Amino acid sequence: MRILVVNKKTIYTLLIIIFIIVVVAFYISFYNRIDETFYMDIYYKGNVDDKVVAFACNVDWGNEYILPMLEIFQKENIKITYFITGTWAEKNPELLKVIYDYGHEIGNHGYKHMDYDKLSYEKNKEEILRTHNIIKETLGIESIYFAPPSGAYNDNTIKAAKDLNYDIIMWSIDTIDWKEDSDKEKIKERITSKIHNSAIVLMHPTEETVKALPEVIIYLFNKDYRIGTISDIVK
Repeated sequence: MRILVVNKKTIYTLLIIIFIIVVVAFYISFYNRIDETFYMDIYYKGNVDDKVVAFACNVDWGNEYILPMLEIFQKENIKITYFITGTWAEKNPELLKVIYDYGHEIGNHGYKHMDYDKLSYEKNKEEILRTHNIIKETLGIESIYFAPPSGAYNDNTIKAAKDLNYDIIMWSIDTIDWKEDSDKEKIKERITSKIHNSAIVLMHPTEETVKALPEVIIYLFNKDYRIGTISDIVK
């Protein structure tokens, strides 16, 4: 009977080979994940290396503050992106038309404001597509950006958005203006302390946001920033 003798050098070589195989397998898996999730793209900020920032206003409530916001932006010749839910659009088609007529970009915020990271592929697709069709029927346009409510998404959301030719939009600066303790000064500080090129600034139609906007706009203009839409920072 022959006895196989394995020396330390052979064991070391085998361990190195196993390690390389594991690393390569991990890299392939990770690369495929990156390709799946970011090729389509998911934007936490824009890809334009210039002093331009995008304001993204999510709308599911706050109607009384929308017109004051629009007037502020019109005075400064600013166009931003409004992400609207389908349920809101169904109840407020005329107000949606007003936002669009002011020249603002319209994005998709899903049909209902809920956690999309808990939904199946079919349900994610249904929610996005339903709002897409409402926007198209109301304004005659094809929206191309989807902002998941609460920033909650999963692989099903990513695949559904990709299949519907949507890019997923997140944010790099959150005003957190929906919280009860978020006053004008806090909102202003949250923006001005973190501002950067191609930032996506998340906001909502609230009373304190309306109060903060004029001073935020002056600050950004004094720092030579231009304020625009998602399309202005995503190329």
